Amino acid sequence: MNKNKKNYRYLGKGYPLIEGLEKVTGKAKYVEDLKIDGMLHAKILFSPHAHARIISINKIEAEEIPGVVAVLCAQDLSTKNLLMASRNSVILAKEKVVFHGQPVVVVVAETVTIAQDAIEMVIVDYEPLEAVIDLVKAMSDLSPTIWPDGLPTEESAISGAHSAVKAKGESESKPMNNVYASQHFERGDIRKGFIEADIVVEKNYKLNSVHQSYLEPHAVVAEPDIFRGSLTFYTSTQGQFIVRDEVSRILSIPKHKIRVVPMTFGGGFGAKYGILESLAGAVALTVRRPIRLVLSRSEDFQTTTPSPNVHIFLKTSAKKDGFINALEARIILDNGIFGLPLSGLLATLIGGYYKIENTSIDCYEVNTNKPQIGAYRAPGAPQITFALESNVDEMAEQLGLDKLEFRYQNAVETGDLMGNNEPWPDLGLKSCLDSLRDHPTWKLKEKKANEGIGIAIGGWTSFMGPASAICRVESDGMVRIHVGSVDISGVNSSFVLIAAEVLGVSPNQVEIIQGDTLSGPFAPNSGGSQVTYSVAGAVSEAAEEAKKKILQLASDHFEASINDLEMHEGLVHVRGVPHKTVSIGKLASIAQSKPGGPGPIAGQGQSAIQQNAPCFTVHLAKVSVDRDTCRVTPLQCIAIHDVGFALNPTMVNGQIHGGVVQGIGMALHEAMLYDDEGQLLTGSFMEYDFPKADCVPSIETILIQNPSPNGPFGVRGIGEPPIIPVGAAIANAVNDAIGVRCTELPIRSEKLWQTSFVNNEQGIK
Repeated sequence: MNKNKKNYRYLGKGYPLIEGLEKVTGKAKYVEDLKIDGMLHAKILFSPHAHARIISINKIEAEEIPGVVAVLCAQDLSTKNLLMASRNSVILAKEKVVFHGQPVVVVVAETVTIAQDAIEMVIVDYEPLEAVIDLVKAMSDLSPTIWPDGLPTEESAISGAHSAVKAKGESESKPMNNVYASQHFERGDIRKGFIEADIVVEKNYKLNSVHQSYLEPHAVVAEPDIFRGSLTFYTSTQGQFIVRDEVSRILSIPKHKIRVVPMTFGGGFGAKYGILESLAGAVALTVRRPIRLVLSRSEDFQTTTPSPNVHIFLKTSAKKDGFINALEARIILDNGIFGLPLSGLLATLIGGYYKIENTSIDCYEVNTNKPQIGAYRAPGAPQITFALESNVDEMAEQLGLDKLEFRYQNAVETGDLMGNNEPWPDLGLKSCLDSLRDHPTWKLKEKKANEGIGIAIGGWTSFMGPASAICRVESDGMVRIHVGSVDISGVNSSFVLIAAEVLGVSPNQVEIIQGDTLSGPFAPNSGGSQVTYSVAGAVSEAAEEAKKKILQLASDHFEASINDLEMHEGLVHVRGVPHKTVSIGKLASIAQSKPGGPGPIAGQGQSAIQQNAPCFTVHLAKVSVDRDTCRVTPLQCIAIHDVGFALNPTMVNGQIHGGVVQGIGMALHEAMLYDDEGQLLTGSFMEYDFPKADCVPSIETILIQNPSPNGPFGVRGIGEPPIIPVGAAIANAVNDAIGVRCTELPIRSEKLWQTSFVNNEQGIK
């Protein structure tokens, strides 16, 4: 369904991702491919303990290895007095380590092999201390307090990069142990709501931490200019400007002396916002030479920022007429050693999918001796959606109501309240439900024995940020669009189509120039589904300004009115006079060569959208469950998304497919597991299970194009929503197949079998 009636020439038609060919042919250059004269290689010694006192560090043998340039501890760097307040400000440990995987020593050597050999010769004497690992126990008064003097409060731009909702909930009046932040949101009368209800569903849900599992581990090259006192970073990052600002803060270097050059991006999904850059910069300034720091896969697993472990208590109720009348939620987030503010976002969503008169939502963000959590594609949203949609499914079941119609009756619409009691902007949730209602898979519900069909909805508030862009027209007819956003998902292909549409040129005539922090126009970080929404308007405005200059030049050239001119195929035509045409390249050449003339053709665009555009989705999952092993096999996924307007359906569909597969991983495979001492047990792809190609079912995407009134061309975000409802839909399908309500992700076959066996013994379906 497409409510955008405009007949575009290129937009909405599909276009190949412009970096795709380079990546699949191996021609793309990543950080690890970069070679700089005089470059050294760095390796990190990470703490094997989650909590320990550093007694001594013996680095003599490591320093004596030929080719070793430096073996550096915290006191050897300019950051030795830095306040450790976020993962990005963790340079090297001083007196203590507070999580397994904390950097302790850095070796710098002529080769990676030498650096690795030297690392193994460094001897650190630790005194192990009691570690706080269990999320629930951490809140007890009997647990050790991780930050007796309070969590360091120095602001970190990157820590808040994915805090989508700045909600003003009430804080906990009496702070609990290791709870560094809490918020309370309510409306109506929750007690009265439950008293008046006809059915109540009350369950506890648990979701394990998940790693983003990008193909390219964290990598950075730091190149110092000793004479200018500046630093250049070549890095795999989702946000060059936010990394620049963070490095400036941590290393006390002015922003104008820091250059961040984003390299070809090998995946991040919310995890790449500057973990290594400040450390690499401090080391490079110390040894006065360029250094390259690349994490191995196992190092990446233990020291980076996975999604949170979450416990959710959820109580919901409904009346016989099919209306949900109360929701009570208690959400506990394991934020690791520091924090990523998510309370506002999670409360907004769990209390904002449905029209519920009475709500009470408490969110607790808890510190443990684990690595700080980070964003992973819609941070926190898949977790709360799993809990909410499981409860909603069961309420419909108990009431004997169609599960889609129950959702439709209660679904929020424009102006209804979110969980933080703010109204929703324009949204298209019911349009997505309408589409599923008419789909044959749902209408017919055909399934074999031990097969099940489950549905779930998901929503995202979307992010936005100021952005700018520049459009240049060259004398050879090429159009160059300069942007400062990092292309992590193919968005540059959409910008190509925008420029082609506005200027009437072939997409092959448009080139995207990825600028760095010195040469590129400002743009927000690439996360939260905000890049297209924020930057597309700036690209369009820049192209429109360039178009005005082209038409004015053509008007002078032909001595014709601008109103009589039209542009297509890279040419400017005078209407009704076929022989009067001129290429935009010719006009650019005139503009560039004529003394005292109009000057080169260039346009600048800016965007500062004031209102976000929510993105809603409805997913259906069909699964089979082996009765003997309880192994769950996904058979079909239908993903229906309100995308506003799909500038490039090729990119949009690719985003949805990727999100669905990641959701399957979260539902059935992936978990970051730690032992009681905080040792990571799943620290490589040998132990960490994720979906392989043979685990991916048929995926059907349906694009609902309900244009946003605020987004350029009516676009909405698409990066986050595809992963959000997948786990819930699969869990609901499992229940439909064998009558077992799963309350933990990932769904483990052995636990599912045990529950199924008990149910069978008790005569429960």
